[in-house]
Amino acid sequence: MSTDVTKQNDAKDVAIGQPSNGAEYILSNVDKVVAWARQGSMWPMTFGLACCAVEMMHIAAARYDQDRLGIVFRASPRQSDVMIVAGTLTNKMAPALRKVYDQMPEPRWVISMGSCANGGGYYHYSYSVVRGCDRIVPVDIYVPGCPPTAEALLYGVLQLQKKMRRVSLVDVEIY
Repeated sequence: MSTDVTKQNDAKDVAIGQPSNGAEYILSNVDKVVAWARQGSMWPMTFGLACCAVEMMHIAAARYDQDRLGIVFRASPRQSDVMIVAGTLTNKMAPALRKVYDQMPEPRWVISMGSCANGGGYYHYSYSVVRGCDRIVPVDIYVPGCPPTAEALLYGVLQLQKKMRRVSLVDVEIY
């Protein structure tokens, strides 16, 4: 009876050691794997300045559920790779925006949300308003509207994920 158990254990050892099919090894480009991982785990930092920030909060609620797309808001710029600028950017706030952007690790992306962040919006001609956050930081995706809906922001996030697929590791400096 002990020889039967030994034969069964030997058969299990042999079955574990051999590949069951040819799909156990996957060949891919490193750029594609890294791009897939980045777009599946976006950690945006919120830079909510005005009423657009309320619409930004809607995509975190149950109806839109940003978590299913791998999007988790972070409070620290050192832990985030995407910045969502939502609202009117004033001249006093511009240095803070640049400082927070510089603290983000590479690669970093910026979504400009709403008319005020895109080009000054309703307050375009005011002396204290920056006419678009793209004068302070490079912007990757512009989401139009006053305020833009949560669907528009979600569409902007999906467009950013498409852009992430196109970025190569060769384009990003690695320290």
